[in-house]
Amino acid sequence: MVPVEHYFVLATVMFFLGICGALFRRNLIMVLMSIELMLNAVNLVFIAAGRGNSSLDGQIMVVFVITVAACEAAVGLAMVIALFRKYGTVNTDFLRILRG
Repeated sequence: MVPVEHYFVLATVMFFLGICGALFRRNLIMVLMSIELMLNAVNLVFIAAGRGNSSLDGQIMVVFVITVAACEAAVGLAMVIALFRKYGTVNTDFLRILRG
């Protein structure tokens, strides 16, 4: 049986990789995938904590997080498709000119 601490370490590494991907990637689709990786790391923490406490509360929270992640992915991809159709790129450097 794997100790709960190993799951926490794995989730921390996954979350850190998601942060690095969200900050340093230039493609919007890769940024959305990095955000999904961070949400999955949080799901792993919920499951591990629930297992450590011998309760189902973590699994119930994971259902809510997956629901939010699915909504975020649908809206995010719709925005990416709209930007690609209008400007022909999904590069984040191009989107900086949209601020002004």
